[in-house]
Amino acid sequence: MSNPQHLRYTKEHEWLSATDENGVATVGITEFAANALGDVVYADLPAAGATITAGETCGELESTKSVSDLYAPVTGEVVEANQDVVDDPSLVNSAPFEGGWLFKVKITDEPAELLTADAYTDFAG
Repeated sequence: MSNPQHLRYTKEHEWLSATDENGVATVGITEFAANALGDVVYADLPAAGATITAGETCGELESTKSVSDLYAPVTGEVVEANQDVVDDPSLVNSAPFEGGWLFKVKITDEPAELLTADAYTDFAG
């Protein structure tokens, strides 16, 4: 399992990209989480315009094994949900760091407890 070095991670197994020039970051789940879930068959993502709060649930992923909550890694306003993942949830398994991203958020507050790739790898085992 290889976690991209340019991303930041949560202990709930979400990843967060660096912000673009508009303060917008992309959020997804890690390969570790995708493998633990099994085949993802349904994605309930936060809608554009929704306000999310760091550490609180903001959606869920359903797999053949279980239903797992998504936790917001930051506080902000969702600007886009990945419709490709809604239409084909298996993208979360096949490309968790590329086409399987979940949503984009304009950050208003970023918590200090985001992990580096190395720290997340140590945490996830």
